Order: sequence, then structure tokens, then C-alpha cells
Amino acid sequence: MRRGPIAVALVAALVAGGLGLRLALERTAPHAAAESPAAVGAIPVTVSEVKAADVPVFLHGIGTVQAFNTITVKSRVDGAIVGVDFTEGQEVDAGATLFQIDPRPYQAALAQAAAAKAKDAAQLESAQADFERYSKLLVHGFQTQQGYDQEKALVAQLKAAIAGDQAQIDTAQLNLDYARIRAPIAGRLSARLVDIGNLVRASEGTPLVTITQVRPIFVSFTLPQQSFNEIQESQMKAPLVVEAYSGDDTRQLARGRLTLIDNAIDTTTGTIHLKAQFANENERLWPGEFLNVRVILSVRRGVPTVASQAVQEGPDGYIVYVVQPDDTVARRSIEIDEFQEGIAAVTKGLSLGERVVVSGQYRLTNGARVNPAPAPASSSAR
Repeated sequence: MRRGPIAVALVAALVAGGLGLRLALERTAPHAAAESPAAVGAIPVTVSEVKAADVPVFLHGIGTVQAFNTITVKSRVDGAIVGVDFTEGQEVDAGATLFQIDPRPYQAALAQAAAAKAKDAAQLESAQADFERYSKLLVHGFQTQQGYDQEKALVAQLKAAIAGDQAQIDTAQLNLDYARIRAPIAGRLSARLVDIGNLVRASEGTPLVTITQVRPIFVSFTLPQQSFNEIQESQMKAPLVVEAYSGDDTRQLARGRLTLIDNAIDTTTGTIHLKAQFANENERLWPGEFLNVRVILSVRRGVPTVASQAVQEGPDGYIVYVVQPDDTVARRSIEIDEFQEGIAAVTKGLSLGERVVVSGQYRLTNGARVNPAPAPASSSAR
């Protein structure tokens, strides 16, 4: 008698379970549909346009900055240093006083030479008066020819002595001038190499200080001999522009011009020595500094370019993903002339104004839908 209610209860439980399962399936169905491939959202990417740019053709080398002039200042007279009129490392003009050597011995020598000249000048004046009297007496026969000739010789002798005295004065004045040591060129001073009180001798050639001229300045560098003909031909058309970059090759420091193509190729290294001159008004180049150097041979005008990170290497060459008007992407093979400064110069495969994917390519397949966002200016330029 009890089996009837139990069976009814079991049937009811099964029906309720079936209804619950059906409801659960209906609730999860929308989520399953949302996760299907047809409903997956667009892939976020950043894009940049293909733009026209002037792309230089250059040769790359490593160079060393050299001072335009380097002077080692030495004394040209003997004496004790009694004055130093500069600060170490300062910039000086040509003619600025650097050291003062005790001038008193040279002042005395100058005074002595001047006195000797005055003495000989007085004697010459007397001898000339005698010579004039002898000339008149000789005409009337009151003086011998011998006496006349002797007085004439004495006048010439005293004139020569005065000329010698003037030379002594000039030498003494020159030595006195040398006692004040001046900068022969404008430039920047080194550390002082001698102090006040030191005795210097011209014969010993003791360095006192060095001066380097850094405006303008040189950069010396070498390039492989294979580049010689290109450099020479381009230089004959117009002076070549040379750009100096920092040691890590990230910052342009200065622009100058090529001033020297050496007259021989180094047979031991197979390189040609070159030198470029820079105005260096801001003194960003410093003697002894190592730099990266670029010699610009020519400039290609209006070349299509893209950010270098947009370019990928495929099995058959370089590829990019081009964003279509419907925001799908097409994988396209392109040809690149060269990479430089964060851009790629394109010779084939892209047109100006087309959009290419700069980042997010690893998730893309041909025909994938994307959600493009413009790349930051810094990213698209590099």
C-alpha cells in the first residue's frame, strides 16, 4: 500500500530535477554563446601611419675629439715666478696675462742698454762736429787727408755702435716682455703646473700650463677603405656634413663638416683617416672624448617610412600588419632599404597614409579584427 506514494514522490523528484537542469542550461547558454569565436571582441593594437621623410645615407664610424689647437706654455726667459694671474680651468682670451716672472733683472738690462746708447749718441754728436770742421779745413789745405779719413771712420764707428745699442735695447725690451707670460691663443686652461716662487729656466723647457682651443674643435675618425671612393666623390660635389653622436649613439651632439681626407690609406688597418670640424659653440664636444660619427653622403627625399617596431621578419622577408578601413588587418610583405633612428625606410609594399600596427602584432592573424589606437608620438618616431 505504501509503494504508490513513494513512486509518486520519485517521479515528482525526477521531473523537478529535469526542470532544474533545463533552467540551468538555459541560463548558461548565453554565456557559452558569448564566448564563441564569432563573439570574441576586437584585439587592441596601436597603429601609426606611413609617412614621408627625408632619410640620410650615411657612413658610421667611431672618432675622438681633438682640440683645434693645443699649446704648452713655457718660459722664454729665466727667473722666479712672482705672479699667477689665472684660475685653473678658466677660459682666457689671446694676450691675457698668465704668469709674471721677476722683471727686475730685465728692467736693469734695458736701462743699461739705453744708457750705452745715450753715451754713444753723445760721442757721435761730437765726432760729427769734428768731421764737419775737418771737411772745411781739408778744402783750404789746413788739414791732412789722413786726419779727415780718421774722423770720418770714427763717425761711422759711432753710428754702428748706436745701432748695436739699439739692438741691445730691443733685446732687453723683448726679455722684459717675455717676463710677463701671456696666452698665445684663446682657449681653456689646464691645471697649473708650477707655483709662485718656482725658478724656471728657458733652456729646461719646463711646462707651466696648457691651453686647448675648443671653439672650433676637431673630431678625428677612420672609415674602411671601401668607403673611400664614395666619400671622395661626394666631397667633390659639396662639403660633406658630419654628425657627432654620444658614445651610446642616442643623442646628436653637434653637426660639422668634413675638412680632411688623409693623403694615404693605412695599410696596417685598411682604413682612411678623416677629420671633421665643428663650431662647438655650446662646448658639447670635449678633447679626448670618444664619439659615434656619421658622414652624410646624400639625403633621399620623401621616402615612405614606418616605425621600426612595426616591422617583423617573416620566412620570406619583412612583413607588417596593415589596418584595413573595416578595422581588420592584412599581413603584407614589404622591402626595407635600411633602419635608422627608430624608423624603417620602405622601398616597396606600402603607400603613404596607410596604417600599420606598431604593437600587439603577436596576437594577430591575417584578417583579424582590431581595435586600433594611435601610437604615442615618441613610439611612432622610434
